Amino acid sequence: MRTTLLAAAALTLAGLTGASAQTTVIERDAPDRVVVDRPATTSSTTVERRESTTTGCSSKTVTKENEVGDRKTVTKESCD
Repeated sequence: MRTTLLAAAALTLAGLTGASAQTTVIERDAPDRVVVDRPATTSSTTVERRESTTTGCSSKTVTKENEVGDRKTVTKESCD
């Protein structure tokens, strides 16, 4: 009886060891987050709209200038 109990205990231990060897743990590190603080900018925006009653076209011009003096102008024109 004692040998049967020892044999059963040995088989149980062998089964537990085999089961733990098959366990896989996957760990993933989240990427670091980047936070960019941008200072408040003082920029000026000018919007100019024109409509032509004779041709049926209209245009919108937007000009933006930042505190450094860089200027960007975009014009959109549409005709009916």
